[in-house]
Amino acid sequence: MGKDRTAALVRISGGVQGVSFRVWTRARAEQLGLVGWVRNEDDGSVKALIAGPETAVSAMLKEFWKGPPGASVVAVEVEVASPEAMPSGFQITA
Repeated sequence: MGKDRTAALVRISGGVQGVSFRVWTRARAEQLGLVGWVRNEDDGSVKALIAGPETAVSAMLKEFWKGPPGASVVAVEVEVASPEAMPSGFQITA
């Protein structure tokens, strides 16, 4: 990825499982041109790795606070991740 690319590992907490959060995340990420993955966690949160242009990653981080209809987001925790060796496309992994 180029110098204008970035990546983030994100944990979204609240009422985020059972509301199509993963499907919504993949659709929104693809619209923004991001690559990565999203999965449900055993603790009820959703975890995502997103990578792409800085502006698109920033936009997705804001979108996570809204989520799909029916979601109730209470926290979005972000860790910087390496944009190297990202998957192609955006996948729901679990």
